[in-house]
Amino acid sequence: MPAIDIHATHKMNCEDAQNAADELAQGLAEKFSIDYGWEDDTIHFNRTGVSGTIKVDGKQIHILAELGFMLSLFKDTFESEIRRQLSDHFNCTFSN
Repeated sequence: MPAIDIHATHKMNCEDAQNAADELAQGLAEKFSIDYGWEDDTIHFNRTGVSGTIKVDGKQIHILAELGFMLSLFKDTFESEIRRQLSDHFNCTFSN
């Protein structure tokens, strides 16, 4: 199963980073009709054809998304949008 696996570093405190992650999840939910919810410091999200997590701490954010066959055709689009959203919400640097 194709996956999007993005690691990024940010300079926010943990609370601000989690608030930014929530805004990120809301934006992705609206754009791609994704359901999401928090469990500790991790957002779990899913919709038909995709599931994954956004893990946030005081220094890093890690997004892992498993794509089904049909959505794998749009992997580059999803990954570009996620990176754009991360840049907008976190002003982060990417390690991959």
